[in-house]
Amino acid sequence: MNRKWLQGILLIGLSVTSLAFLIAGRLEVAVLVMTLLFVCTNAFRYVRMKEEGFDRGAKWMGGMAILFAVLFVIVLFTVVL
Repeated sequence: MNRKWLQGILLIGLSVTSLAFLIAGRLEVAVLVMTLLFVCTNAFRYVRMKEEGFDRGAKWMGGMAILFAVLFVIVLFTVVL
């Protein structure tokens, strides 16, 4: 399957999951899934920008992906504990 299709399906799945938890009132889990969504979108942007030769923008998106990955771990520990 095409890489863009897989990315789209993953992003749609995470968005719907986040919305479902938001509607169900599980805000902490919704924030956790949204943080994972931000990790994925920024990582995908990093790869695309790197392929297109936008090195400065790719570096920024890579940093944002790392930042949201760290925040994901923090939120995960907050939700679990």
